[in-house]
Amino acid sequence: MTRRPDKLSEDDRVLWNLVARTAKPLKGKFAADIPEIPAEAKPSQSQPALPVANVAGTAKPKAQHVTHRLDEPTLDKLSKGRLPIEGRVDLHGMTQDEAYSLLFSFLHRAHAGGVRYVLVITGKGSSSGGDGVLRRAVPAWLSTPAFRPLVSSHDHAARNHGGSGALYIRLRRVRS
Repeated sequence: MTRRPDKLSEDDRVLWNLVARTAKPLKGKFAADIPEIPAEAKPSQSQPALPVANVAGTAKPKAQHVTHRLDEPTLDKLSKGRLPIEGRVDLHGMTQDEAYSLLFSFLHRAHAGGVRYVLVITGKGSSSGGDGVLRRAVPAWLSTPAFRPLVSSHDHAARNHGGSGALYIRLRRVRS
């Protein structure tokens, strides 16, 4: 069965919009304005969308949300065990889809339970010298709109908690 090229399914349209957002326009050209995708339609493996300028180029691109790093005293207390890590999740050996789903549900449950500090273990990646996929992806995911209501800040863990293969995450306070 052949599909007409001008008729995309909703899944194909969502995927295309995600790919189109990551493309950089040619020098001297402006990117097309792409409408925002509803949160329930986004596939879980999506990378954070890059801000794009509109076709006319008159409006400034929106600044991408940047999650703050943990302050030094808090980082020091976490690394020395004086501030409790109330939850931990290990994402070793998972695909990006599995890791994203597990991380989101874990952080959502932890936030609902009033937990403040958690440890996310991503692993350091392949031994062939490259950075691991999850090691790069998880910090990017934490600054996406889906995680903003949950995550206040994050930073690499101390050596005794996994070093660069793990992250400390401070969750936002629950508003009552």
